[in-house]
Amino acid sequence: MTKVDLITGFLGSGKTTFIRKYVKYLLDKGEKVCILENDYGAINVDMMLLSDLEGDNCGLEMVAGGCDYDCHRRRFKTKLITMAMLGYNRVIIEPSGIFDVDEFFDILHEEPLDRLYEIGNVIAIVKADLEEDMSLEADYMLASQLAEAGMVVLSRTQEVSKKQLEKTVAHINDALKKVKCNRIYNDLLAVNWDELTKADYEMIENSGYKTYSYEKKISMDDNGFDALFFMNLDMDLNDIKIAAKKLFFNSGVGKVIRVKGFAKDNDNWYEINATEKEISVNPIAHGQDVIIVIGEDLDRKEIDKCFSARFSTIKTS
Repeated sequence: MTKVDLITGFLGSGKTTFIRKYVKYLLDKGEKVCILENDYGAINVDMMLLSDLEGDNCGLEMVAGGCDYDCHRRRFKTKLITMAMLGYNRVIIEPSGIFDVDEFFDILHEEPLDRLYEIGNVIAIVKADLEEDMSLEADYMLASQLAEAGMVVLSRTQEVSKKQLEKTVAHINDALKKVKCNRIYNDLLAVNWDELTKADYEMIENSGYKTYSYEKKISMDDNGFDALFFMNLDMDLNDIKIAAKKLFFNSGVGKVIRVKGFAKDNDNWYEINATEKEISVNPIAHGQDVIIVIGEDLDRKEIDKCFSARFSTIKTS
């Protein structure tokens, strides 16, 4: 049977970065791995960011988006059946940041997947500086991803204080209380990812999953979260950076949680990844002219206005 791991985590937690490191560890062990990007969008930015891992021992697949939840679930199941025939030792699933973890368990217990796959690990990635003012819906989604995780791995721990780490753990446990889950987290993996040891990876690889019950507060069909795609914006890189920053402080556009995508500047492609606290721009070999705005109750028309503005006289770092 093929072992399958789910790497979950709320929007912008660092799932893709973690998967890159985890998959390299598995490949070094001699495993044949396939990464399955399971997202609801028509374009998967994270798949492009992992494309350099693709090779003889590492496959990269995507569940096609642009459909409703039931259609997406059928495509997810069909893709898993196909992948089981290709001889992988392990499948790593990276879902969207608003993924319903129950879908993972439900599908893998259906025929014929229950004969093809063994559930390995559910690993939840959480930002060490988790926001304190998350909406109830965001807390519910976070809790649903934490309830059954075998391990929680905190990202960017080297950038926060011990007090902030304690606040994040308290927030995690408060979120679980909100969905009437009696699980309490005390020990989480809080290590600078650049310093993860072989022993750390072995612990992650054997973390498994838990079976805690919780009250489901929201559904995937009506959860208040949006992912809006903006293509061919005809904006230079500097203008996109400024517009992205402004979105986080414009109440008229809704609550923006993350902005990500690609932009071209002087014939070079750059990856853009923005949160309220920071924006990063990194060179990338290949990209696509798309910016994705993720958040709650987003207003496309108002966001369009932000991207239509021009800020050519302003320079950002």
